[in-house]
Amino acid sequence: MTAVSLEKPFDDLADEQLADPAGTEPDTDPGLSSYVTAQANAKAAEIRARSEAKVREIKAQAEGDALRAAAEADAEKQRIANRRAAMKLEQDEAAHERRIAEQQAAKAKADAEKARTDKAAADQEQAEADRVAEEQRSETTWKWAARGIYAAGMALAAPIQFLAFWDPERKFMVSAPILLEGLALALAAGAAWAVATRRDVLPFRIGIVIAAMIAAGINLWHGLTDETIGLNAGIIGGIASLAGPCVLMAYEHGLAQKRDGIPSFRERRDAEKRAKAEQAEAARKAEEKRLGEEQRAAERKAADEAKVAEQTRQDTDRQQHHPDVWAVAEMMRSAQGAAVVDTRIWAAAWKVVHGTDKPGETADTEALARAAAARVKAAREGLLGEDPEELLAQAGKGLYGLDGGADDTFTEEQLDLVRELAAELGDAALLSTGNIRKRVTCRTATAGLLRDTVQAEWAASVGSLT
Repeated sequence: MTAVSLEKPFDDLADEQLADPAGTEPDTDPGLSSYVTAQANAKAAEIRARSEAKVREIKAQAEGDALRAAAEADAEKQRIANRRAAMKLEQDEAAHERRIAEQQAAKAKADAEKARTDKAAADQEQAEADRVAEEQRSETTWKWAARGIYAAGMALAAPIQFLAFWDPERKFMVSAPILLEGLALALAAGAAWAVATRRDVLPFRIGIVIAAMIAAGINLWHGLTDETIGLNAGIIGGIASLAGPCVLMAYEHGLAQKRDGIPSFRERRDAEKRAKAEQAEAARKAEEKRLGEEQRAAERKAADEAKVAEQTRQDTDRQQHHPDVWAVAEMMRSAQGAAVVDTRIWAAAWKVVHGTDKPGETADTEALARAAAARVKAAREGLLGEDPEELLAQAGKGLYGLDGGADDTFTEEQLDLVRELAAELGDAALLSTGNIRKRVTCRTATAGLLRDTVQAEWAASVGSLT
């Protein structure tokens, strides 16, 4: 029996088996062949066990990573949503408080204006009531004062005239004083009637003056010629004959002016005061209106400046980070005759360049989003299958671009790199498209071909030993 060392390399034993698969050499020991086969089977079982354990470990790690990534993504999404909700709430609260403050300010201003208007109206009403009461009081006083003066003048002038015209032989002359003094009284009554009926009062006033002057002249003449009457009595009698009718005529004249709507001096003075107050109020309102317009103009100017600054910032940022989209947007703005690149033009230009309706989204971001969503869904649904390599291929899909077609090929250099990776891992079963693409720059489909090729080589090597 040929002595074969157990330290002989495993590959040499495999070469001997391949060289003499039927065991026809006369020096081959059947016991040694059984021993080698058992060792190969044990090695293969150990490799399979390690591969399955490693696959399970990778699968669990992939599930954990996917679930952890999904949880982190959900947490980040929730944090952003909460932050946006908080910012929206703060903006709404600030806007609400601003509206409340504006409403309160407007209400306070309206209340102050109403209070000022009500006070002015109340003051004017009270002043009008006071004026009417004063007019009534003064008119009553004036009326009875004028009548009292007239009565006193008649009481003083009539006796003098009775003494002057008394003649025992011509007793009928005693009616002369009644005629002279009564004429003025009758004409005064006529003047009052003319005022009440809005008739021409001038003839009655002329008659009153003439009758009073006649009576005064007679009293003065009798005082000068009749020693029993005397000059003093004649002068006083003449004054009394004139004073009574003149005072009564002045009262009737004022009453006529009032009824004719002719304003008195006090009314003209009050009217001037009211006109000045109205002018001052109009000037105050005009000043408030001017200040309000200036404030609104300043606010509009500030808003326009802020809008221009924001538009400038957007234009600079877009030109810097998206020059291709900006060129299309500028072309569209010029063609449409717009002043600036607004949101509508930018969205249209973005769709022309990137094909998406929402600015900020591209084919790459869409692919990444769909791949991430697919991985999360796969992890939550049991990873969509039992094949670990299929799972790992799906987990890595989309991270390095779109996968190639089924006709992808590889080079011998790439194959050597994958063989080295399998040797480092200790088993070709631990190869995956993910770790292959980390070692070799290739597409996912190419990595799958490299993985299958190396695994087939390892399986052929192990099968040859069995």
